[in-house]
Amino acid sequence: RHLTDISLLECFIHLRYVDLSENKLQDLSPLSNLTHLLWLKVDGNLLTSACMQELPYLQIISFAHNHIKAMEGITHPRLANLSLKGNKIQTALGLSHGKLFSLQTLELRGNKLESTAGLSLPKLKNLYLAQNALRSLEGLEGLGQLTTLHLRDNQLETLDGFCSSMKCLQYLNLRNNGISSLQEVAKLQVLPMLQALVLSDNPCSEEPNYRLEVLVLLPLLQRLDKELFEQDEQAEANKIRLERQEEAK
Repeated sequence: RHLTDISLLECFIHLRYVDLSENKLQDLSPLSNLTHLLWLKVDGNLLTSACMQELPYLQIISFAHNHIKAMEGITHPRLANLSLKGNKIQTALGLSHGKLFSLQTLELRGNKLESTAGLSLPKLKNLYLAQNALRSLEGLEGLGQLTTLHLRDNQLETLDGFCSSMKCLQYLNLRNNGISSLQEVAKLQVLPMLQALVLSDNPCSEEPNYRLEVLVLLPLLQRLDKELFEQDEQAEANKIRLERQEEAK
């Protein structure tokens, strides 16, 4: 509706669900009176910051497709789901870890992140980082409850940064990065619960016996590139693994 001014909303203090998407908003300060707000969607506006007055009950926010460059000022204590996809964020270091202790899903697809430093959120379960400019994975050790991690369409060439404290990670999507060696894939052995891995469109996926070699390295894996491993593949991988262990003695 081409709205630029939402000061009228200051009067409606009991509003719980507000959708202001596809307008021309640059300022959300009138929403600070809406202390009962549970759900806010402001996609497709002209916002340059996600900073807002802390709202005690706010659980879901979507700031998708704005012009936001940093993550400072998001402090809502009950926030469980935050989307900032399609913005211009270069770093996550401004996240208020001490305030976002309820955050479970963070959507940062289509930004300009070069590193994961600053994303260490204790309750986070789902993290979407596809279509960024990631070259390194840092600060992941605090993601002890993360179950899903999307890193598709980035610039990763190594898999350093994963650690055994990521004991709940089950699904990892690394499609279309620059991982050229299966030796890098061996670094995922530190993930005790990894069940599904996507590696297609990486140079390593062109290696001979690619599926079998990945399964030799990661015996608990159930699915690679969205295809389940058959029993005969698992048996063959076990056989090769045992033979190599014998040779190494």
